[in-house]
Amino acid sequence: MSVLILKNIATEGPGTIEDFLVREGVSYTVVDLSSEKVPRTDNFDALVMLGGPMSDNEAELYPYILREEELTREFVDNGKKVFGVCLGAQIMAKALGGRVYKGPKQEVGWLDIELVDTGIDDRMMNKLAVHPGTGEFWKRFKVFHWHGETFDLPAGAERLAKSDLYQNQAFRYGNTAYAFQFHIEVREETIYAWMKDEEIDRDRLRAETEAFYKDCAGRALNFYRAFFIG
Repeated sequence: MSVLILKNIATEGPGTIEDFLVREGVSYTVVDLSSEKVPRTDNFDALVMLGGPMSDNEAELYPYILREEELTREFVDNGKKVFGVCLGAQIMAKALGGRVYKGPKQEVGWLDIELVDTGIDDRMMNKLAVHPGTGEFWKRFKVFHWHGETFDLPAGAERLAKSDLYQNQAFRYGNTAYAFQFHIEVREETIYAWMKDEEIDRDRLRAETEAFYKDCAGRALNFYRAFFIG
């Protein structure tokens, strides 16, 4: 297994995805698209696309977004694994025929997602839904959000999860491509770093991070193991 990880901005890295790959001895390459070019993709088995503050609709300002859309289709067509987070999920949606647009309002902080029926039946989402401490299956649980745009599902995609504000929080395309609007990859210190530049209730966000981060990180670990290793 070899994983290609694409960063859309220097401040949004692979976080706990990288931690997992290092621990498991999985080969990976991280490319910061704001300053580096994508290498040849022949030898990569999986593609991961991370978040960023830009919009998928701003390809004229960030032309590498079009390259990510191309790579999404390439990896999907070749039956390889694809995982998109936040902006990465929006790139996947548009690359596969969906529409990306501004949501009703920003979702920032620790908010619930809820698995829909197809998510409950999905093996990968089951791994995310199992509480890492108790082993219980939770249909509704908290994850970390930091976004203001959403997307329509591409034709043929399966919706996996929703939230109160955003009906499309996660989808699967085919058997190997997963898109999450929310962040499961952020390290705790990354959340605190993002707080500094935003007009938010920092005390509340810090308290909620202390309360929810450990469980979310455990859920993410279970998902990574199923997605990257099987």
